[in-house]
Formats: sequence, C-alpha cells, structure tokens
Amino acid sequence: MADLFFYGTLRHLPLLELVLGRKGEDLDAVPAQLPGYGVFWVKDQPFPAIEARAGCSADGLLARGLSDADLAALNFYEGGFDYALERVTVQLADGSEAVAQVYFPEPGLWQTGNPWDLEEWVRQWGALSLRAAEEVMAYQGRMTAQEVARVFPSIRRRAAAWLAGQARPADPAHDPARDVVVHDHKRAYMNFFAMEEMDLQFRRYDGSLSPVINRGAAMVGHASVVLPYDPQRDQVLLVEQFRAPPFIMGDTSPWMWEPVAGVIDPGETAEQAAIREAQEEAGVAIRQLEAVTRAYPSSGALAEFIHVFVGLCDLSDLNGGGGMAGEGEDIRSEIISYDTLMQRVDEQAYKDLPLMICALWLSRHRERLRAMHL
Repeated sequence: MADLFFYGTLRHLPLLELVLGRKGEDLDAVPAQLPGYGVFWVKDQPFPAIEARAGCSADGLLARGLSDADLAALNFYEGGFDYALERVTVQLADGSEAVAQVYFPEPGLWQTGNPWDLEEWVRQWGALSLRAAEEVMAYQGRMTAQEVARVFPSIRRRAAAWLAGQARPADPAHDPARDVVVHDHKRAYMNFFAMEEMDLQFRRYDGSLSPVINRGAAMVGHASVVLPYDPQRDQVLLVEQFRAPPFIMGDTSPWMWEPVAGVIDPGETAEQAAIREAQEEAGVAIRQLEAVTRAYPSSGALAEFIHVFVGLCDLSDLNGGGGMAGEGEDIRSEIISYDTLMQRVDEQAYKDLPLMICALWLSRHRERLRAMHL
C-alpha cells in the first residue's frame, strides 16, 4: 500500500477516479499541502509543473492506501512524461504531517509561468482531459507509457473533436441516447490516428432496432482545409505530397495534389489552423478566409470532420513552406491559373475530394471575390 500526494491535474477527483478505475467514495483522499513548493502553468501546455520555491506551499490531495494496481495505473498514466516518484512530507489540515510520494518532473524539463489554478484548469481543460484519459487508460497493458506519450498530442486532438461533436446542435428527428444502443466498444489500435469498433444497434425508419452490427471508424479528429486564392492574379496554390493511405490501398500514384490541410489543435479555432497550415505548408499569408463548408469527407469510414475554406492571399509573396519535417512532411507547391484548375477538374486529373469542393465553390463565387479585390 502507498500514499501519494497529487498537486496537479490528478487533484481533479473525476480524473483520478478514471485513471484508477474506481469511484471517489472508495478512496481515502484528503486535502494536504507541500511546503516549500509551488505549482505553475507549463508554458504553452494545458498542465502544471511543481517546483521548489521558498515561501510557497503547494495545495494538493493526499490519497492514502493505494494498491499495487492503483500504482500500476498511475505509473502508466504519468510514466511516459518523465515523471518519477519521490518521498516528501506533507501537512494536513489538522496540522499533522504525513509521508507521501509525489510525481516530480525531470529537472529543467518544463518552462513554467504563472501560478496554476485548479478551477481555471477544470473550466478550460477538464472535460478534454477526461476524454483523453479515457482513451489512454484503454491501452494499459497493451502499450507502454512511453508509446502513449509519443502520440498523446493526437489523443488530445481526438478528445477535442469528440467534445466539439457533442456540442453540435441535436437532430430533432433522432436521439442517439434513445435510438442507438452500444453493446461493446473496442479501442483496437492507437497511433497518430486510431481505430475504434463498436457492436451496436440503431433505430430503423420503421421504429424497430436493427440487428447488432459491428462497425469500425478511423479516428482522425477535426481538420482545416484551405485553398489559397489570389483574386487579383486569378491564381490558386496547390500542394503535393506523398499520402500513405492511397499507397497502402494499392494506388500507383500516391503523390496527391491538394489544398493546404492540417489537423486542428485543442484550443485552436478552425480559422487559426487554416492560417497556420497555409504558412507551414506553403509559405502563404492568408489575409481573409471564405467559409466553404463543414462536413464529414467519408462518413462511412472516417471519424474526421473538416472545415473547408478558400483563403484570399497575394501569391506573389511567398515565404517559407514545405511542411513540418518533424511530422514527416515533404511538400511542394504549384501556382496555377483558375482556368487551369477548372480544366484539370473537368479532366478528372485530381483525386482529392476537398480540392474538388473548393474548386466548385470557387467557380460559383469567383466573380464576387474578384470584384471585391480588383
């Protein structure tokens, strides 16, 4: 049995319950403080770090009598992020002291900023962290903590996409809580993308429930797509890059011409992602976004929701581009006239559906855009 002091996100009892796989009433957990330490936001991250600071005292939660199974779950959840357990003495509300262990980060690992506030974190990141932890803990015993940590940014993107889906307006004709029955939910695979399966029934149009069916989905998240368009020169910019899925499917030409596209990070809007990706992939500074659509590109297979834009820009002024080497991107770009774009669309020269959507939208709105900027 072990006693642990939690100073950060695991002070949020619903998260601790999820990681341990049991309810709070089964936990012996009391408020405590660790003198001589402070808890601070990590720069550009939605979590805190603890540091030795004179005159500070870190608020936290002391969980007593944790089992070997509890420790295994906690080590899996925390272990991939260079945390190590160390023994400390904490103070309880009644003035007594207790010896406990604390997950300390590797010294110098994080750059910290302002003092961390649990309530603020719960408002901003609590729901996302719970959804992400649910996916993480499904892989305990199947992946190492280090393997999970490597793809954790993708886990957070999928969690953000799930929350966004939950926030969309409900369909008045169908109620998933009543019209879909889930019998089993399997998280079959996780990497940069993930694969999930469900055994489920859905309400048919005659009012009955369907037989139990097994269906899977490639879990991608939310993405932004933007076609850079220069209305003064009547030109667009396309990017080309190798795409593994067409190659895996057997396509003999897996280098694809596409608009700029990329996944949306948690806390980032679709518009911000479109502008960022245009700069990273093509060196384009987008000055105005025109919304094209928001949709699932392949709802029978992909759990991906795309926000599609045409981005107005000056294609005579490019700076940078080429993609992010750390993400395995190797991208080249091409500037072509509007007429060439539409000729190639008519010739079925392109195989990327969002590119076709952008081109057809542009064909309907080109005159308006040119009139505004000529």
